Order: sequence, then C-alpha cells, then structure tokens
Amino acid sequence: MDRYYPLSVAGLKRDLKLFPVNEKLYIAAFILFGDVELAEHCAAALLEKAPAFDVMITAESKGIPLIHEMARLSGHNEYVVARKGPKVYMEDVVFVNVTSITTVNSQILCLGKKEADLLRGKRVLIVDDVISTGESLTAIEKLVERVGGNIVGKMSVLAEGSAAKRDDIIFLEHLPLFDADGNEVE
Repeated sequence: MDRYYPLSVAGLKRDLKLFPVNEKLYIAAFILFGDVELAEHCAAALLEKAPAFDVMITAESKGIPLIHEMARLSGHNEYVVARKGPKVYMEDVVFVNVTSITTVNSQILCLGKKEADLLRGKRVLIVDDVISTGESLTAIEKLVERVGGNIVGKMSVLAEGSAAKRDDIIFLEHLPLFDADGNEVE
C-alpha cells in the first residue's frame, strides 16, 4: 500500500509519496520538476526571506527550476549550477566529492572557470530544494570557498529530519523522515 505525507508549503498543498532509503528509513519525495506552480510559489516565498546577494548557486538537481524562478523574480540574469561532472566546454575545473541521501553512489560536483568567475568576490546565496544530511550543501560551500565567493545565505524549500534544527539555514517548512510503517521519526 502506498503511503503519502500531506505537505503544505508556500500556500500550496501536495501529497508526497513515501519511498524507502533502506529497510528502516523512508523519505517523502519532494519533486519540483514539472510542477511550475510549486516552483513559482516556493521561489517567491524564499526570496522574501533571502539576504542581499549578488549571485545564486545550486547543485545539478531538483533545485534547478527553483533557482531559475528565483533568478527571474529577483531580476538576476545569471545563476550557477554546480555540475555532476565536467563538460568539454568547462575550463579549469574545480571538483568536490558529495554523498547524498537520495543518491546511491558518491558523486562529484564541479565548476568551470566561467562559473568560478561569476562567484569570485561576490555575495553568494546557496539554494536547494531539500536540505537533509547537509552533504550536498557542504560540497557547494567548499566549491564556493575554493573559488573565492562569500556565502551570505543557505536556503531550501524544505529541511528534512534533523536539518530543521540547524540555525545556519533558511527554509520554508520541516519535512519529517519516516519508518517502514509510515510513522514520523527524527
């Protein structure tokens, strides 16, 4: 039997299906891809809480539609996506390793010279859809620091599990973790 978590965020309601991470831990799948209304509402709500910034960055992930809409709404013509692998058009690539709760294997995130130049010396806002273990966030922080950016804020739509207890992130709603029976756990 499928289980769902009823989420209310940025004035909208969505039922998030629960999926297993392992035998004992389940997560509620928050997916911005394809949900224009949700991305628009969450972007506007996050911008209301955002500190002053020059440029935003996210990982190559479900946060892309969110950061795109945040850039559009805030009048910023560019944003940075830390890629999951180098592309032939990327010069002077900077890498970091990352392990995420929703990804089976360890990955890399990287920036090329063009992206590094956009971040260097700038007030950088890190944006993500969900912050859970913080591994992806830490990887992006390392990338920004390596290229000389100044992190002024870290934001997400949802803080999953114990991430909601962090005082260094801004988020719209808490998203619990679940056991195999669909009960909330921390």
